[in-house]
Amino acid sequence: MGDDRDYRTGRHCVFGLHVHLVFVTKYRRGVLTDEHLTAMEPVLAAVCADFGAALVEFNGEDDHVHLLVEYPPTVQLSRMVGSLKGVSSRRLRQQFSIRTHRNHLWSPSCFAASCGGAPLSIIHRYVEQQRHPN
Repeated sequence: MGDDRDYRTGRHCVFGLHVHLVFVTKYRRGVLTDEHLTAMEPVLAAVCADFGAALVEFNGEDDHVHLLVEYPPTVQLSRMVGSLKGVSSRRLRQQFSIRTHRNHLWSPSCFAASCGGAPLSIIHRYVEQQRHPN
């Protein structure tokens, strides 16, 4: 199953869930500066912590950000994404005079991909090779 350090334990489970998220600014406007990204990282980390998750990596450019988040199986990903986008938008607009469209920093959509662990081909082969009942 891998090195135990790659997994977290909950009350009734052991897990290693990671998601790669990408948030794009509204109309792909290039409004984010290095200062904005620096201010945003602790805000996103705090939101993750509220969900029992951890912000593993964060970076971005002027029109989008990338997050790598480790989260427990009890988290509804769509709720966490909504909070991450809502809180970060609100805090940045409070702290800086960011040019937004109707007070919306982020596009309503996002990219989310599960990641980490073995490649799907390896897992598929592992499951296929399990003992079958006679």
